[in-house]
Amino acid sequence: MILQRWLGPRPAANGDARYRHGNTHLIELRGVTKVYQTAAGDFPALRGIDLQVDRGEFVAVMGKSGSGKSTLINMITGIDRPTAGEVLIGDTAVHTLSEGQMAVWRGRHVGVIFQFFQLLPTLTILENVMLPMDFCSTYPLRERPRRAMALLEEVGLAEHAHKLPSATSGGQQQRAAIARALANDPALIVADEPTGNLDSQTAESIFQLFQRLVEEGKTILMVTHDADLARRAGRTVTIADGRIVGDEKNGGAMVNGQWPMGNG
Repeated sequence: MILQRWLGPRPAANGDARYRHGNTHLIELRGVTKVYQTAAGDFPALRGIDLQVDRGEFVAVMGKSGSGKSTLINMITGIDRPTAGEVLIGDTAVHTLSEGQMAVWRGRHVGVIFQFFQLLPTLTILENVMLPMDFCSTYPLRERPRRAMALLEEVGLAEHAHKLPSATSGGQQQRAAIARALANDPALIVADEPTGNLDSQTAESIFQLFQRLVEEGKTILMVTHDADLARRAGRTVTIADGRIVGDEKNGGAMVNGQWPMGNG
């Protein structure tokens, strides 16, 4: 299986088993720094970030505008690359990939969900969901429409499959974007403000869908401004001025790199 080759052996609970680059977590960021060059001088968006995320975690990433949370997500997805440090996802050293390798890796192994959906307007909802499979050739040609329709059924959009995105609501487009993110069955789902443009009822339904995906074994990182939603995730990482200033799980804070007893 493609996914199994990418993930490598699952590390044991005692940490003895490791991925190819020595990491024992599905996601490991080591000393990640990102500096943008601007007309006003260098701007450090991330300052030596260390972060570990295990399989099956639901992590909310919070922070004020300009705190570095979207830059952090871009490091993990390979949309951008660090100025310094390492980004290790399973058996892949993401920071070492070329642009071409990055596109293929991301298409096969990471489901990315954007705030503004990013559906192609001239393709139907069904065709949008098929795109990752077409790009990566991950399923036989005849199976792709059936798989795309099954994913749309899972997110409650089967009856809208043959509509253009413009003929559907914002909530429906976000559900289509989630189905598209699941097209190649990635272990990792990364969502940048996925409920930011939705009403509260639709946002709640999207969050419940994420919870179900985590229960099915997916790992989800979700950037959000909604503190109530963040508290309902399994863990909340807070960023300020390019640094992680908070890391909480099930109501307890991480101390010296360890979760308190009773917090999972």
